Amino acid sequence: MDSAGTVLQLLFAGIGTGSIYALVAVGFNVIFKSTDAINFSQGEWVMMGGMVAAATVTATASPVWLACLFAVLVVTGVGMASERLVVFPIAKPTPLLITLISIGLAICTKSAVMLVLGKNPAGYPGFAGDTAVHLAGASIHSQTLSIIAITIAFMVLAHLFFEKTLLGKALRAAAADRDAAELAGIRVRSTVLWSFGIAAMAGAVAGAIITPLTFTSYDHGTMLGFKGFSAAMLGGLGNLYGSLLGGLLLGLLEAFASGYISSHFKDAVAFLVLLVILFWRPTGLMGTPAVEKV
Repeated sequence: MDSAGTVLQLLFAGIGTGSIYALVAVGFNVIFKSTDAINFSQGEWVMMGGMVAAATVTATASPVWLACLFAVLVVTGVGMASERLVVFPIAKPTPLLITLISIGLAICTKSAVMLVLGKNPAGYPGFAGDTAVHLAGASIHSQTLSIIAITIAFMVLAHLFFEKTLLGKALRAAAADRDAAELAGIRVRSTVLWSFGIAAMAGAVAGAIITPLTFTSYDHGTMLGFKGFSAAMLGGLGNLYGSLLGGLLLGLLEAFASGYISSHFKDAVAFLVLLVILFWRPTGLMGTPAVEKV
């Protein structure tokens, strides 16, 4: 492969991987905006999306797209059920308490998937099979192009949802000022339910579309969750558009570090990015400093 082909190959690989991180970061941001808490079960929802889709394809021989849709619905339901069963009953759900509860949810989710779906790695063909597109000396897997297209579609739909729909505006209002939203008649506790559902949906979509490329197993969620969190911090925690920016930047940094330095440093990039952003700009690239209330 020539130099131009190498760069193009790494570029598409980085954008594809970064698209997954962006979807995971969306889940972190949506719940953070509604609760001020960090949802550490987000990575397990990503893993569950891939595992449920793989189990569906294996058990029913369903089309891949249908199995992925089913997985997204299942995981979205799990996310909303988690909020109703664990978070909603708490009289005073502080951000720290919800964050700690999410760790327990992550452990329970991982254990449940292991018991129900097994420990073996699972996968299935991509939406267009195992075909590749050859461009300027680079070979790009068709699933990578599908990942990029689906991520763009998801982000556009998310933008339209939060900007144009009544429910989306209610979620934004509750995130901006809970007390004012309650005075306006918005049921703030209900917005948390929808936030968990949207976060679980974003995670499930990410898991379902990445599994054809990387396979998945019950213990893959933790690292994906951490990288999604790093992307959210890089772009700006709580910023929807920062999710996309942070995810793409992290994916590109990983791809080029792996291609030009060593693949052994790939996972270390997320740790390094998180440390740098925490020291240099804790609010992220698109975040705004919090205004201290007097």
